[in-house]
Amino acid sequence: MDTIILDADRRIGGPYTLGAALLTHVVPPALERRPDLVAAHDIEIRAAAPGLRDIVPARRRSLADDLPREQRVLVPGARRSLRIANGLAEFVHDHLARTGPLTLTVSNLGEADHTDVELVTVLRRRIDPDLLTIEEGPSAPGTGSLPADFDRYRDEGFHHAMDESGLEALRGLAYEDGPERWQHLLQRVAASLEAIEREDEARELYDRARRVSTDPKHRATAAYATAMILVRHHDHARRDPEQALAWINEAITITSLLPDPRERAFHLGFDLNGKALVEVRRGRHDAAMDLVRQAIELAETHLPDEHPIHRLVLYANRGQLLALAGRREAALADYTRAIEADPGYPDYYLDRGNLLHELGRSEEALADYEAVMRLSPPFPEAYYNRSELRYAAGDLPGARADLDHTLELDPEFAPAYVNRCGLHVAAGDYVRARRDVERGLALAPRDAHLLCVLGQVELAEGFYPESRVAFDQSLELDPELVAAWAGRAELAFERGDNEAALGDLSRALKLEETAELLFNRSLVYRAAGLVRQARQDLLRAAELAPEDEDVAHALSEE
Repeated sequence: MDTIILDADRRIGGPYTLGAALLTHVVPPALERRPDLVAAHDIEIRAAAPGLRDIVPARRRSLADDLPREQRVLVPGARRSLRIANGLAEFVHDHLARTGPLTLTVSNLGEADHTDVELVTVLRRRIDPDLLTIEEGPSAPGTGSLPADFDRYRDEGFHHAMDESGLEALRGLAYEDGPERWQHLLQRVAASLEAIEREDEARELYDRARRVSTDPKHRATAAYATAMILVRHHDHARRDPEQALAWINEAITITSLLPDPRERAFHLGFDLNGKALVEVRRGRHDAAMDLVRQAIELAETHLPDEHPIHRLVLYANRGQLLALAGRREAALADYTRAIEADPGYPDYYLDRGNLLHELGRSEEALADYEAVMRLSPPFPEAYYNRSELRYAAGDLPGARADLDHTLELDPEFAPAYVNRCGLHVAAGDYVRARRDVERGLALAPRDAHLLCVLGQVELAEGFYPESRVAFDQSLELDPELVAAWAGRAELAFERGDNEAALGDLSRALKLEETAELLFNRSLVYRAAGLVRQARQDLLRAAELAPEDEDVAHALSEE
């Protein structure tokens, strides 16, 4: 077994100090044996190890790669580093599967950047220790601040490094030393703080900027960013759309007065788009639609040959609003327009795929989800969404495989636990179902769907009081959850309370009329001696599902 000794101290190379050192050892031999494997992970390798970019060309490219930095308005979110880590783990696994096991002795792991800590966690979780062993070596951390590679941190979404290095730089830089540089750095650091859910610190930086700067564009940017904190805060209880409206109006007031038409079109359009989100949070979707329309008109009139990413974001946002308004074909056209403007950007394929799924166009939805898989480092949402397509098509093993892979990529993806434990319940595997419910509730203790499944598990195992508590909690959180009404009805029926069962099934049917619910209510009606009502439910069930054998059999016995 080969052994490599590596130093993870982030002061050496910043993000992916360890990852880059590992890749420096494995990429050159992989290029000799499996150049296709290296090409399949070009994004991950180039992000983690910039020093290898000369030998690992960019195979997957997006529009942003050819634009000046000031036009790259989409900054990667905090979860991108998890996708990079998963891609690197798959690359290392496939390489070692051919070359043999490897031991990494890593010193200064306690001094590693967030990206390397995450990478080590993923490597240990996804690669068998018989193939890759990671041992901790001695700790002898160096001194200094991280490398001040702010452009790299911003472009790649390395938010923890941006915050650590940027805050240190701001401590040694006064506004008077260079107002433009100071404000530019402050905005980058504040945006990264917001991305990793340190919104209070971001707000403090924007307040600090307001105390010293009178530059119109920068004050507008600070006002816009403050509004976004107030509508996007990770703690929903701290969101305040009304206060956000005051801040975004200040931004719009400033940018609408910028003298240069092109500069005004970009900054004002950006702020109008931000106000659209504020209006969505206020429940005023029509107002939001009008704001996005204005922003699009500004971009198309004054920016026909620049800021293409800004325009495609506006088209996608209008698509989202159109979908919310029920205008799904128009929404589809806008998502398609955004995708055609940048076919290499994966995120909008997910949105369009979800819309196609709603429209019943499953093959096209599948193509979009699988496009994401090809274009991006491993994207948990793409596998999760494909699992729903496979489930709808009756491919339960395929759906289960995609859910398993979703949770392998991201063990904190709570919705995947909801769906996978539902599959376990349907298969009668209540041990695995309970395990998934417990894992999911640890992440999302107030998830109505998980509590509903917990009620189903408790019911199946005969724990009736516990089942009732779970169903009640589920319905308290989501009174329109049909499965919880149906589950509570089944519990009541098993305990001989036909009246309660009829009441819950009737509530469920008001929310969603299905043959299954009607059939179940007919059983309760019959048990209660209400034969006429039972027959009416069966006849209606037969209309909804003429091929249903259970319904046909029940009618034949009348």
